[in-house]
Amino acid sequence: MTLTLSGHAQEAKTEADLQALMKQHDMVGLAVVVVKKGEIVYNKSFGLKDVESQTPLSNNDIFRIASISKSFTVTGLMQLIEAGKLSLDDDVSKLVGFQVRNPKYPNKVITLRMMLSHTSSINDSQGYFTLDTIDPAKNPNWAACYNNYEPGTSYEYCNLGFNIAGTILEKLSGERFDQYVKHHVLNPLGLYGGYNVDSLDTSRFVTLYEYNADSSSFTPSPSAYNPRRQEIQNYKMGQSTPIFSPTGGMKMSATDLAKYMTMHLNKGEYKGTRIISKKSAKKMQEKIADNGYGLALKTEKNLIPGKALVGHTGNAYGLYSAMFFQPKEQFGFVVITNGTSAPEVNEYNLALAEIINSLYNNFIK
Repeated sequence: MTLTLSGHAQEAKTEADLQALMKQHDMVGLAVVVVKKGEIVYNKSFGLKDVESQTPLSNNDIFRIASISKSFTVTGLMQLIEAGKLSLDDDVSKLVGFQVRNPKYPNKVITLRMMLSHTSSINDSQGYFTLDTIDPAKNPNWAACYNNYEPGTSYEYCNLGFNIAGTILEKLSGERFDQYVKHHVLNPLGLYGGYNVDSLDTSRFVTLYEYNADSSSFTPSPSAYNPRRQEIQNYKMGQSTPIFSPTGGMKMSATDLAKYMTMHLNKGEYKGTRIISKKSAKKMQEKIADNGYGLALKTEKNLIPGKALVGHTGNAYGLYSAMFFQPKEQFGFVVITNGTSAPEVNEYNLALAEIINSLYNNFIK
């Protein structure tokens, strides 16, 4: 006979487990959400939103979620693909308006699909905060933006590719990138968040803390929420897009991120609102690269033993985030910390992996 814990006992055990893991990994704050069969079954915040003022973290607070942002960019692009404005096989050069070709393979077309799956052979060596780095007319060293292998044959994680993708979204929709995502992804799903700092309630922003292993200390990273007002004032459509960071600039609470995740878990639909087709949602989740990366969603087989999870992680300014779901079994997790001493290994943070396993054991198993 197996004994199942009552709701109250289950929550108490979960909290004891999470508090122990937070202590072990020197976590500043932690937000967790568990989704089961399309519903949030657990949503809790622990620790501090801000160390200096000793403000506790709440479920309403907003993080810069880092690279999970990439999937919002692709969700928008899938809408444009469904509208017939572009295809995954289109030449990025034609879409962005300047030559995007690996000089070692000048005849090989770099497609949107390659770029969104990090298999384009483009790299971040010249930086990614402006597209000028890869534009042959603007950077004499543009060729350094390409690796030595043929586009489509190998994987290297690349932020520049997603800032190009956001620019393409903007060019083809005619709507400024941050506004497009707000109007076509966030608003229809009833989510509060965005890429534009000044469009949000900044009192809800969670302070992010970089960990320094040498001094075992945490330093706040205020630049995570740089409003970029000057650049926005002088904005040029189809050119200035990287200032919003389509690659990592979404600001959102863990709770709303879990609702967004549920839309992907349900193949494009949440609470009766469909924002992308089933076909598009499936396409985003299909493996393209050898390591399981698809279109801004990756199949991860090592997070929970024996379970293939689909999702993405984020890591920037000291923050670590993870959003992973199991499409067939209909469960998922959002876990975010604003600072931890735990390292990142194989593109995910070890502490977040332990927390996801704890949540799985307490709520799903």
